[in-house]
Amino acid sequence: MSNSAYRLFHQSCYGLAPLAEASVDALVTDPPYGISYQNHDWDKALPNPQIWADSLRVLKSGAFGLVFSSVKLMHRLMVDLEDSGFLIKDVLFWAYLNGMPKSRDVALDIDKELGVESKIVGHYNYVQGYKKGGADNYYAQNGKPKRAASSDLASRYQGAGLGLKPAYEPIILVQKPLETGLTVAQNLIKHGTGALNLEQTRIPYEPGEGKVGHNPHPLGRVSANLLRTDPFHDGYDKFFAVPKVRQHAEDFNHHPTLKPVELMHHLVKLVSFAGQQVLDPFMGSGSTGVACLPLGRAFVGFELDEAYYAISQQRLGLAAQNAR
Repeated sequence: MSNSAYRLFHQSCYGLAPLAEASVDALVTDPPYGISYQNHDWDKALPNPQIWADSLRVLKSGAFGLVFSSVKLMHRLMVDLEDSGFLIKDVLFWAYLNGMPKSRDVALDIDKELGVESKIVGHYNYVQGYKKGGADNYYAQNGKPKRAASSDLASRYQGAGLGLKPAYEPIILVQKPLETGLTVAQNLIKHGTGALNLEQTRIPYEPGEGKVGHNPHPLGRVSANLLRTDPFHDGYDKFFAVPKVRQHAEDFNHHPTLKPVELMHHLVKLVSFAGQQVLDPFMGSGSTGVACLPLGRAFVGFELDEAYYAISQQRLGLAAQNAR
């Protein structure tokens, strides 16, 4: 599917065959994390590193990219990116307050191992747990017995678990090296790439707030590598704030790892300039593209899953109408 502002390919991204070498200005993508999220097959492993070599080929010299990842496998993905020729420039942290702890009370496991029945101390009266199988299938805990350790040994470990509450997702900032022999300025003149768009991603001053810093900028502070879901500042530093997306924010969109369009707006603006083209080889339901169009960026995306591709078509079509 193509439009003057976007091109969508219902095919595997590997090879990026439709794209010419050094034809893309920026990369913004949310690839599989390799953590088997909600037991989805497409998230069983990290992407084949070939896609990063393919992306490097089609990006212009000096182009920047942003790649979402997971805490557990960020290091592996960074190695794949670096081995493919990218420079690791930074890691942005999208911090949020409504992460779901994925752990359990191991004291109950100890009771079970010892053949002791854990005691009932109450009943759950709320929905608990992650969404197995998608947003419509919660673990309903209402009325289910709430248990505590019975054995002496298990009581020692009451409340002990296996993990912390997740509160951020890392976003790896990468760059294709500048053309050999060129300075940043020369690369920008020749290719239009090689610098972050800090001007368009500044954090504006709040109403009535005085300017800060030794040389305050009229548009606000330079955006930091921390992005938050709620305001957080100490009087000097402030951060771009964007909430996590609500389930079923769009009735027709059931993608389980949907990213907020406001977040994608910020990221697209950071690594590109008006009139440039942004690539997402793992398009999913098209949030990167939806963010690109009102910002005056062209978009090219790839998605193999037929259902998600159809959602992308619908979302990009609506975004194109609204951007006119």
